[in-house]
Amino acid sequence: MTPADLSAAIVRILAELQADGRLGEGALPAEVVVERPKNRDHGDWATNVAMQLAGKFGMKPRAFAELLSTELSKVAGVEKVDIAGPGFINLTLSAAAAGELAKAIVEAGDAFGLGTDLAGVKLNLEFVSANPTGPIHMGGTRWAAVGDSLARIFEAQGADVTREYYFNDHGAQIDRFARSLLARAKGQDAPEDGYGGAYIQEIADRVLAETAIDVLNLPEAEAQEFFRSNGVELMFQEIRESLHDFGVDFDVYFHENSLYESKAVERAIERLRELGHIFEAEGAIWLRSTTFGDDRDRVIIKSDGDAAYIAGDIAYYLDKRERGFDQCIYMLGADHHGYVPRMLALCAAFGDEPGKNLEILIGQMVNLVRDGEPVRMSKRAGTVVTMEDLVSVVGVDAARYALARSSIDSQLNIDLEQLQKKTNDNPVFYVQYAFARTKQVAKNAASLGVDHSEFDPSLLSHETESELLAKLTEFPRVIAQAAEFREPHRVARYIEEVAGTYHRWYDQCRVTPLSGAAVESVHRTRLWLNDAAGVVLNNGLRLLGVSAPERM
Repeated sequence: MTPADLSAAIVRILAELQADGRLGEGALPAEVVVERPKNRDHGDWATNVAMQLAGKFGMKPRAFAELLSTELSKVAGVEKVDIAGPGFINLTLSAAAAGELAKAIVEAGDAFGLGTDLAGVKLNLEFVSANPTGPIHMGGTRWAAVGDSLARIFEAQGADVTREYYFNDHGAQIDRFARSLLARAKGQDAPEDGYGGAYIQEIADRVLAETAIDVLNLPEAEAQEFFRSNGVELMFQEIRESLHDFGVDFDVYFHENSLYESKAVERAIERLRELGHIFEAEGAIWLRSTTFGDDRDRVIIKSDGDAAYIAGDIAYYLDKRERGFDQCIYMLGADHHGYVPRMLALCAAFGDEPGKNLEILIGQMVNLVRDGEPVRMSKRAGTVVTMEDLVSVVGVDAARYALARSSIDSQLNIDLEQLQKKTNDNPVFYVQYAFARTKQVAKNAASLGVDHSEFDPSLLSHETESELLAKLTEFPRVIAQAAEFREPHRVARYIEEVAGTYHRWYDQCRVTPLSGAAVESVHRTRLWLNDAAGVVLNNGLRLLGVSAPERM
C-alpha cells in the first residue's frame, strides 16, 4: 500500500462521511498529503488532514481525526490508527500490506515512479547555450547535467519536453572570435579583446585545412567573414559532439542570428507596439518594462539603429510561445542574475504570466579541487576548465552525478580525487554498486533455484525489510517533488538513501538459503524485494542520465 493508495482511501472516506451526513457540506480535496513520520515509532505513515480541514466543517481537529480514524481502521491493510497531539493521524500497515509494494514495483519495472502532474504540458527547456566561441566550461557542464536530468524528470511526470540550445551567433563576441581565428591563422597573437587558448589554433588550422581557397590572401574583411562562418560552424560541431559524448542531445539548436535574418525581431517589436508597451525617446526604441516590475525601461533598438541584446531575447521568447510551448524554462548562470527582472517583464508585456509561461533558473558556479587545491586552468582552453577536462579525469557517470546531486542554488566544489575512488566515499560508485549487488544477488539466487514463483508479503517482517519497503515507497513522491521544485538533486540524494537502506537489509536478510538448506517461501519473497530495490535504483540513475552497470 502506497501513500497514493492511502490518500485515495482518505478522500473516499471523506466523501462517504459527507454523503451519509456525518460530515457537513464543503469542498473536499482531490488528494491528501500522506507522509512518513519523522519518528518511525509513530507508525508507517501520517497525515495532518484533520488539522487542515476541520475548521472548514465547523469541527475541532481532534474530533475530525477521531471521525476519520474510525473509518480508516476498517481499510484493508491498515493495522492500527493512532491520533497524536491536536489531530495528527498516524497509520501502521500490516506486514502483508506493506510488502505488496515489492511485487508491484517489479511488475511496473521502468514505469515505477512515473506520474501525471505535467501531463498535457508542452514545455521548452533551454540550457547550456554556451557562446560558440570556445569549449563548454564548468558552468555550462553543470547545466548540461542538471538540465538533461530535469528534462528526464519532467518527462517522467508526463510533460512533452523539448530540449533547446540557443547559439549566440550574433554580435560582437562572434566578431572577436573571427578576428582571433584569422590572427592565429596568420601566425599572429590574438587581438587584445580576442580569445586565447590552444583551441583557437586548432579551429584556425582546421578552417585552413578544409578549404581550397587561399583565405589568407583575401581582403581582410572577406577573410574575417570566412573564418567567422566556417570557424563558428566548426565550434558548433565540437560543442554538439562534446554534449553528445556527455549523454546530452538537444531537440532544437536555435541560432540567434536567425531572429535577425527572419525579421523576427521587427515582428516582436511591432507586437509590443500594438500592445502599447513601446515608446521612442532620444532617437531609440524602448520597452516600457517598468510597467511590469523592471527597475528601468529598456532600449531595444539603439539610436544608431543597432539592436540591443534584449531585442533578440524578446523575439526569441515570442518565437517559443508561437511554437506552442506552454512553459518556457531558461537555465542561466550566476552572472545572469540581474537579467531576470527584464526577462519576466518582457513575458508580462506580451500578456503572459511570469513564473508560469516563463521561468528562469539561476545556477551557481562550479569549482574543481584536487588534493585540496583548486584546479584553475585547462591546457586547451587556456583560461577555464572544460567539460572534456572533467570527463577525461572522472568519466561521464561520475561527472554527471556529481554535478546533479547538489542544489543549483549553492556553489559546488567537486573533489576530483574522491570521484575517482572505487569506494563508498564516492556517491555515484555507492549507488551503482548497490544496483550491481541486486543483480548479483538475483544471479546467485537463480543458480540455487530461488525464483519468483512464490510471493508472501507477510514474510517481509524484519525491521530492515520494513525500512527498505518504506524507502522504496517514496520514489514516486520524490520524482514529483523534484519536478515541482526543479531540483534533480532530490533524486540523487534519495537513491543514495535507498542504496544505504538496501545494504543494511542485505547484511541482515538472506535471499539465498544457507549451503545445503532447502529453498523456502521467504527466500522467493525476498527475491522480489531485492529486485524491487534494483528497479528503483535503476530508474533513479536513469533520471540522472547515469548508467546502471550490472557488474562493478
